[in-house]
Order: sequence, then structure tokens, then C-alpha cells
Amino acid sequence: MFKKSLSLLLAMGLVFSFAGCKTKKPVEVKKNESKITDSSEPVDTSHATNPLTGTFDLDISAKDNRPVAVMINNIYQAQRVQTGLSKADIIYETEVEGGITRLMAVFKDLTKVEKFGTIRSARYPYVDLALGHDAIYVHHGQDPTYCAPHLNDIDHFTISENNSGQRIKNGLSSEHTLYGFGPKTWETLKKTFKRTTVSSDSTWMNFAKEDKKVTLSGGTANSVTVPFSDSYHTTFNYDASTGLYTRLSGSEVRNDYVTGESTQVKNVFVLLTTISNYPDGKHRKVDLTGGDGYYITNGTYTAVRWSKGNSKNPITITDAQGKAIEVSAGKSYVCIADRTTSQPTMQ
Repeated sequence: MFKKSLSLLLAMGLVFSFAGCKTKKPVEVKKNESKITDSSEPVDTSHATNPLTGTFDLDISAKDNRPVAVMINNIYQAQRVQTGLSKADIIYETEVEGGITRLMAVFKDLTKVEKFGTIRSARYPYVDLALGHDAIYVHHGQDPTYCAPHLNDIDHFTISENNSGQRIKNGLSSEHTLYGFGPKTWETLKKTFKRTTVSSDSTWMNFAKEDKKVTLSGGTANSVTVPFSDSYHTTFNYDASTGLYTRLSGSEVRNDYVTGESTQVKNVFVLLTTISNYPDGKHRKVDLTGGDGYYITNGTYTAVRWSKGNSKNPITITDAQGKAIEVSAGKSYVCIADRTTSQPTMQ
């Protein structure tokens, strides 16, 4: 009797066991499902896109820094002792007085500039150009009549040997010997101004992707010369192997006084306007309303329209139909020249 009962129980257990197996379907493991691969590229978190150049080479620590715009001496004697221009993201040049030009170098990350100079006095058109970048404007002195009243409109810093500047003997008279030092000056600016971070993260131009070669339909521009005046001509020679233009003053390449580097840029803008004398007959009045011009990159050029609007607006560049042009990612040089006497030559 016991054996029969035991046999019956074992049989029932087997039935339930098989029944349980039928209700639980085996999990199907697909081939390669257990091998999870990550093909994504490593993310570079130490850099950001520079809004002044469109290039992904800006130290992340400088991402929110306001740009700094510095007035640079450009008389012929001082050109051989210029430094810092090769590190500038944007350089502006226009006539200031007596046929001479002055430069304004704009830096997104001033801490990367070992030394800059020589530093000269402020002029009005550069105040408005610096405002268009929300930049802190660095200079030494100013034109008291036509520029000084406008300095109230901008965060400006008079650099001198009493703060972050230094007079360094370079063979020229004292007024042509003032230099600044990037890290030291930036620390001074942070202590001087309430706001040293940007109010907007918009880019300066409609930049193309870094790996795109922008080719323009206007013609060849392997060499471009802008005659600002009878005595001041700036030339840009294109090197197809690097894709960059080297700046010459007259017929000479002016290498950096400290680093020995030449000033090379990806983009050249020649913006034509009306330049006339102020009532003193000396200082030059530059109309920044807008006008015609040329955009030059990769050995080619095209005609453009440019405008600025009010003083706080950046310069905008469009085609004849008002559409924003595509600009090569990289550094830029902006020449603002008289439409009557300073038409560029390109070849």
C-alpha cells in the first residue's frame, strides 16, 4: 500500500514539474546581445568653440570670459616691436590721423597671450567696434575731443606701468614702449570690473564647420592689398599649403617681437565706407553705418554688404540679397577703408 502511494505521489510530482516547465518559456538569447560595444568618440570636455573664430580650441575655463580689445601701435617704427597680434582672434585696422593706421586686437582668452603691445591711445571708431563684441576696451590715453566722451559708454581700462603694464626699452621713445601681460592684465580686469563674463554666447559670424573649405565665386585673391593712405598699405598673401593669409605692412612681413611668429589669418574683410576729417582737420571720422566690401578666404573673394546699426551691435556681413554669408572657421582681419581712395587690389 505504501509503495503504491509513493509511486502515485512521484508520478503526480513529475506531471506538475513538466507542467511548470511548459508555462515558463526559455529566454532566447540573441547572438552578440551579450557583447555591448560603444563606438562613440571620446568627448572633449576641456575645450569649447571660440565664438570669435568658430574653432573648437578655446580652453573651457575661458568659455564665459568677456573678450578683451587692445589698442596696438602701428606706426612704421613700432611695427617691428609689435607683439601679441599672432594670438588675436580678430584684428581691426583703420585710419586714425595723418595717414597712419592703428590696430585693435581682440582676444577671447587674454591669459594665453604672454605679452601684447605696444599699447596706444583710444580712438572713437574702435570704441564702437569693441562694444559690438561686448569687450573690455584696453588702451593708454585717448583723443580728448572726439573719443573721450564715448568712453563713458564702454568698460574701458587705462593700462599703465602703475597697474598691469610695463615700459620696456625697445629702441623707441617712451610713448612707444608700453606693453601688457595677458594673465596679469586679466587678473587686474577681474578686480576692476563687476562683469567679466559674457552676456550672450552667440558667435560673431555665420561660421562654417572647421573641416569645410569655403570657396567664393568672385574671383582669385591670392594677394590682397589695402591702401589705407599714401604711406600705409597692408597686404595679405595666401599660402595654399596652410590655407592662411600672412599680413605684410607695405612689402614687409612683421614678425612678432617676442615669439617670432608672423600674423596669419583665415579670413580677410575689406569694409568700405566714408572716412573724413573731424573739424580739427587732423583726426579721422570713420562712418560705421555700413556699406559695400569684400570677403576673402582660401584664395578667393566675393563682394558683400556690411552694416553695424547702433554702437552695441556687432558688424554683420551679408550678400547682395541680405543673406548672411558663410565664413570660414578661423581668425579674421578686418580692414575698414575709404571707399573712394582705398579700393583694394586682388590678384
